[in-house]
Amino acid sequence: MRWVVFNQKGGVGKSTIACNLAAIAAGRGLKTLVVDLDPQGNASRYLLGDGAADARPNLADYFGKTLGFRIFQEGPEGFIHRTPFENLHLMPSSPELEALQPKLEQRYKIYKLRDALGELDAYDRVYLDTPPGLNFFTLSALIAADRCLIPFDCDEFARRALYSLLDVVKEVREDHNESLEVGGIVVNQFQARARLPRRIVEALREEGLPVLEPFIGSSVVVRESHEAARPLVAYAPRHRLTGQFEALFDAIEERSGGD
Repeated sequence: MRWVVFNQKGGVGKSTIACNLAAIAAGRGLKTLVVDLDPQGNASRYLLGDGAADARPNLADYFGKTLGFRIFQEGPEGFIHRTPFENLHLMPSSPELEALQPKLEQRYKIYKLRDALGELDAYDRVYLDTPPGLNFFTLSALIAADRCLIPFDCDEFARRALYSLLDVVKEVREDHNESLEVGGIVVNQFQARARLPRRIVEALREEGLPVLEPFIGSSVVVRESHEAARPLVAYAPRHRLTGQFEALFDAIEERSGGD
């Protein structure tokens, strides 16, 4: 099962959600891969720490290979790196992805990621982290995925933007990937005592949108885990947010049938 974490807005926790769900999957004994398609490389740093900057070959090398710009003969498995966490692997990002994007668009390489992941049948779970905005790499991830998770940060602007995100998923499904489904809306940085977030989430439910539970709260422990380059299940296994992520993982697995 391949999950893409998708939102055109930055700062909504895409990398945090992707890496923490992946770490939980790996901890449950599932062979798991994170694909970091964001040139900023936050997911790569979260899982490899300072070593992410020197991780080669990376996704820029993979896409460059498809253009004939890199001399790498390996299949897609040659671009995967082990992380310090058992069962958890990474296709790391690179700032070079930014410069490659227009060349990849011109040569219509939009299906290359799907084809690469199709060769990696050894993985039980794949999580794709995407950049903010709808660009070549985001679209590649949506085409390659089975299910889409949409982080939602509980304000009115985010609610209005949510409908356009759902339209994008629908359009990709109709034009490129008929198996793509919305796996759920992940309510992130939820403030349980504030009225506005509760009201907005309830409105989404009343509209029949697939809001997942539990909601993920906010805590400085998330930033601490970023700094330590250790997902929450490894950094603070007994913290309430870790428990929320584990319960969210279970809810996602149950909703998808655990395929």
